[in-house]
Amino acid sequence: MVGYAFMGAAHSQGWRTAGHVFDLPARPVLAAICGRDGTAVRAAADRHGWAAAETDWRALIARDDVQVVDICTPGDSHAEIAVAALEAGKHVLCEKPLANSVAEAEVMARAAEAAAARGQLAMVGFNYRRVPAISYARKLIADGRLGPLRHVRIAYLQDWLADPAAPLTWRLKRERAGSGALGDLGAHIVDLAQFLTGEPLAGVSALTETFVRQRPVVSGTPAGASGTEFGEVTVDDAVVFTGRLASGALAGFEATRMASGRKNALRLEINGERGSLAFDLERLNELSFHDHTEPAVSAGFRRILVTEPEHPYLEAWWPPGHALGYEHTFVHQVRDLVEAIVTGTAPVPSFADGLQVQRVLAAVEESAEKNAAYTPVTSLSVHHA
Repeated sequence: MVGYAFMGAAHSQGWRTAGHVFDLPARPVLAAICGRDGTAVRAAADRHGWAAAETDWRALIARDDVQVVDICTPGDSHAEIAVAALEAGKHVLCEKPLANSVAEAEVMARAAEAAAARGQLAMVGFNYRRVPAISYARKLIADGRLGPLRHVRIAYLQDWLADPAAPLTWRLKRERAGSGALGDLGAHIVDLAQFLTGEPLAGVSALTETFVRQRPVVSGTPAGASGTEFGEVTVDDAVVFTGRLASGALAGFEATRMASGRKNALRLEINGERGSLAFDLERLNELSFHDHTEPAVSAGFRRILVTEPEHPYLEAWWPPGHALGYEHTFVHQVRDLVEAIVTGTAPVPSFADGLQVQRVLAAVEESAEKNAAYTPVTSLSVHHA
């Protein structure tokens, strides 16, 4: 694994746990973890169960005991590490978004295609696909329970940047993160829209905003104190966009890190001719489903508790009603990747899927730039009959 912070810890949990829960065809061994700070990465290795620590990712992928490279670094290094790992004969798991640009994502997708011919597999870490309720929602849609789709609505709301005194981190610098809420949160909801519906987004129209354009640089000086250094925020704080799926269904998206009171609120609703479904990540063991073919006198949204052994991923976990959490999505991700590697099956989401998401993100940014000079409502004239 390259990277050991938040995502590194979450991925480590997945690698450490999957073989103890699922009957895997091969058991993952946590061989080595990599980070630039030798002391910190050694501590992370001890904490999360990695056998060795490296400070150079090139040394990591050169190791004979490493067969899979898991990339949990900021987006600016994804392409270089992933391509080198694939060329070195390793399988690759790369966190989302796949890259910081379409050009980088295209390079990665080509490298993955070439590597597949040699038997190396590459997968993107869109972990919310592995929430059992979301996987079950996809099955309901694929089985036609909603009929032809009409509307998709998805919002991903967080508040960790609502405080203007929150420090300037790498996630707020375009050269490291690529974009702000768009890439961080928007990538998830774009992927989910396309995953759930089985359709690509055909076009978008967007607005973005950066509400706090300067933030304190972390230097040990309290924010607001005399001498505090401030730096420029070069990414978006929030994005709102509409879209149209290939079938013609309409879609609405919102992603923000400025929604005070919302910690990790990913909410979606999909409406079709025959029914609707809704999901809230903060109630991730539940799915709301409405069958519109039932008589109106008894029809309505009903709660499905997605904890039955027949539901996706649940056969290996606890008895019905014993809920799972966020960390289990990473366990499921490892299960799917290990099974794909052993069977030689192309894993999903692929780097090609990640590239498709990257193209949507780029289209959103381009649209937002064009829409920056929006039409003022006061400039519109009204003609009465």
